[in-house]
Amino acid sequence: MDIETLLWILAAGLATGVGGLALLLVPRPSDSLLDVLLGFTAGVMLAATAFSLLVPALDEGTLAEVLAGVLAGGAALLALDVLVPHVHLRFVERGHADAAASNRALLLLSALTIHNIPEGMAVGVAFAAGGPELGIPIALAIGIQNVPEGFAAAAPLLAAGHTRRSAIGVAALTGAVEPPAALLAFAAVSVAATLLPFVLAFAGGAMLYVVVDELVPESHARGNERAASGGLLTGFALMLALDNAFG
Repeated sequence: MDIETLLWILAAGLATGVGGLALLLVPRPSDSLLDVLLGFTAGVMLAATAFSLLVPALDEGTLAEVLAGVLAGGAALLALDVLVPHVHLRFVERGHADAAASNRALLLLSALTIHNIPEGMAVGVAFAAGGPELGIPIALAIGIQNVPEGFAAAAPLLAAGHTRRSAIGVAALTGAVEPPAALLAFAAVSVAATLLPFVLAFAGGAMLYVVVDELVPESHARGNERAASGGLLTGFALMLALDNAFG
């Protein structure tokens, strides 16, 4: 792995902290703004899954390998979702009771860590699969969507009584899991190149699970479904344009 690849991997993960810093400019964002940002994040992730993960996976492997990877990735995130204690920012997921205020920040960090694992994997496997030509577009996409994601992660903590410093800190920590996940995925593909189609599809399946299980329900939890859907379409279109520009 060269220095340029490592810097792209680190930058994508650190972008959540940049989003948290936006609270210094917009300390009390509206629910509708947060829902648009979450929808935008979902749109970028959907496009990245389709164009940067599943299409290359199908180019490199068989349909059976890709299907197995998608299902395995979704199952892995489902297992983490069931087994790891966590709460979501803006809705209560079935099977996870709301938490006391003293534990809420930790459980929110747990939920966001689960969310960000597949994003880190996607960046690592993209660089391993296609070098900068494939890796940079997806690292850029993940970094772009991490900025509003970090902002949307930090803002509700202010309303819950946390200080601005702790809210920004939580936003930064949510992205800390991405570089290690990226490095592990990069190493796995580098050691066993035959795993490439499966690992690409695995990351795609995991990201799809996050979009369906968390981002879409969360963006629709406050009655701003149309605004959130507009954000999703905008994020998808931006990623489509970026993919075409780099492709």
